[in-house]
Amino acid sequence: MADVIKTATRDAYGKALVELGEKNDKLIVLDADLAAATKTGMFKKAFPEKFYDCGIAEGNMMGVAAGLAASGYTVFASSFAMFAAGRAFEQIRNTIGYPHINVKIGATHAGISVGEDGASHQCCEDIALMRTIPGMTIINPADDIETRLAVLAAAELDGPVYMRFGRLAVPRVFDENYKFEIGKGVYLNEGTDVTIIATGLMVERAIGAVELLKNEGISAALINMATIKPIDKDIIIDAAKKTGCIVTAEEHNIIGGLGSAVSEVVSENCPVPVMRVGVEDVFGKSGPALELLEIFGLNATGIAEKAKKAIELKK
Repeated sequence: MADVIKTATRDAYGKALVELGEKNDKLIVLDADLAAATKTGMFKKAFPEKFYDCGIAEGNMMGVAAGLAASGYTVFASSFAMFAAGRAFEQIRNTIGYPHINVKIGATHAGISVGEDGASHQCCEDIALMRTIPGMTIINPADDIETRLAVLAAAELDGPVYMRFGRLAVPRVFDENYKFEIGKGVYLNEGTDVTIIATGLMVERAIGAVELLKNEGISAALINMATIKPIDKDIIIDAAKKTGCIVTAEEHNIIGGLGSAVSEVVSENCPVPVMRVGVEDVFGKSGPALELLEIFGLNATGIAEKAKKAIELKK
């Protein structure tokens, strides 16, 4: 058996920025004193004249990004998700979101899988925060392949984009033939009993859940939802009609993230039971990333159990 390729999406982000820099003379990358961790240091090494370290001043960095973008540059501004979405929320809302400025926010170290850094850095609220900003596109890729395609697509999109990347090396889900499109969900498996809609590192774990359910005679459809906003309403409604119940899976608070977005679509268009797998409205804690994902139930077993509950609810 071939070895499973594991890459952190933050690493793929750094590589994609270098690729963009080779094509786009107007590309500028900003960071808030975390270039080694966010992997924007790769871009800094390749294009030092196009990289600016704004220091530990995330709010100011977002203002600088807005000014540069308003002057015609393609700007990527990066920091940890806790600091990008959390500390700089007001500047993102008023300086980038309100005037619909063409800034791309690369937020790394999102979710419980930040690990030993603990609750202060394990941002499980960022998708919820960014979803409230009108016109903000939110992308949460599942692996290195999807990350590269998402970064390239974000650079071409006119308007603000929030991209969510992880610290943990995760298994590759897609191959080189995978096609990514902003705003589109993708069926990874067809099924008749329940639909699992997953995002980010939970996609690989949802694949495991599909296999667990299959062993119990349960047919599960699986959708990869990399774009949280704008959410793909059509594929969600299609899934609701086909299987009659849905489970969402995300490395984020169950409030305000993918589960909330899917529930909103379902309740307004095709009401069916929706169960949510995610962080159960609690703060994280320090520990090895893989152990924490198990402790918080962010695994194949947790998804499969919720799927069986969802099936019971539709009877």
